[in-house]
Amino acid sequence: MVEVKIEINGEWKTASVEPETTLLELLRDTWGLTGTKCGCNEGDCGACTVLLDGKAVNSCLLLAIRLNGRSVMTIEGLGDRDHLHPIQKAFVENDSLQCGFCGPGMLLSAKALLDENDHPTEEEVRQALAGNLCRCTGYSKIIRAVLSVSNDMERIPKAE
Repeated sequence: MVEVKIEINGEWKTASVEPETTLLELLRDTWGLTGTKCGCNEGDCGACTVLLDGKAVNSCLLLAIRLNGRSVMTIEGLGDRDHLHPIQKAFVENDSLQCGFCGPGMLLSAKALLDENDHPTEEEVRQALAGNLCRCTGYSKIIRAVLSVSNDMERIPKAE
């Protein structure tokens, strides 16, 4: 077992993990952050997307022991039921989510994009979301949500 200390959603957490433990397993199984989903476990679907130091990454591909001292944001850190993040509000307003399985990864990928580029083109949105698969809605409503929130960027808190 190896001890790791990772900042999760603004709070430092410590855990003892086996060397082969992925960040996805640590988040879900150890810390109970089940908003991060396990889809393909191969980095192809984006259901496990989190922000690592502000960049969208597949948590199923990252070994937890390599993240000591790093910062991770999961969907639980983006907003909550009573205080939705503007990106979450845009997804709701544009009916962008159905089953919710891809939603956390889509939202975090959108946040990473908008933190870097507050007025992306449709093509840039498509590129940023390319690693996130959705089986329910297709992508037009999701893209529309990201573009709509980019038009009102002053209400989006920047990554710290």
